[in-house]
Amino acid sequence: MSTSHLMLGRAVDCITGKVLVDTHDERARQKIARFLVEEKAYSKDEVEVRQEIDLTLDNDRGTGRVDFVIRLADKAYAVTIFGPGSLVSRERSALTAARLLKEEYVVPFVIVTNGADAEVLERAFGKVAAMGLDAIPSKAEALRTIEDLSFDRISGDGNRKKGFFLPLTSSLNGGAKSLCAVFN
Repeated sequence: MSTSHLMLGRAVDCITGKVLVDTHDERARQKIARFLVEEKAYSKDEVEVRQEIDLTLDNDRGTGRVDFVIRLADKAYAVTIFGPGSLVSRERSALTAARLLKEEYVVPFVIVTNGADAEVLERAFGKVAAMGLDAIPSKAEALRTIEDLSFDRISGDGNRKKGFFLPLTSSLNGGAKSLCAVFN
């Protein structure tokens, strides 16, 4: 039996102060949030939580989620996707999320983490740029590099979705189901 969705009570989100359902996954997300604020020196205002990505696929609507968006100088610098277990299995969906976030550009960096380890991916090629929690750029490192980054505009919805995969949650006829959207 998986314990990642076992409800343990209530917890307070360390970024927003909102009360959340306490699960093992949420505890890991809160650990990551505290790490970004306390160890990497991002302010709470620079870390957006639980950003939803709405998508319509064959007349069905779905929602994906980015756990954290690090925003500096009015730009989304990095998206973070958490999931227990293997990091490699989340790379492609995390790269997709960086393209589908409600920005007019592809977010430059993607962080995939299971709470104990992390991969920092360059969005341009989907290549792993660095590994380990310590490889997540600090605010000072991010501010040094953000001016040199290209925030290329996405032209048209087709280019935004081309060749990527995103797990979605859909609500059909009052019931929730999981979907996977594949864009070729």
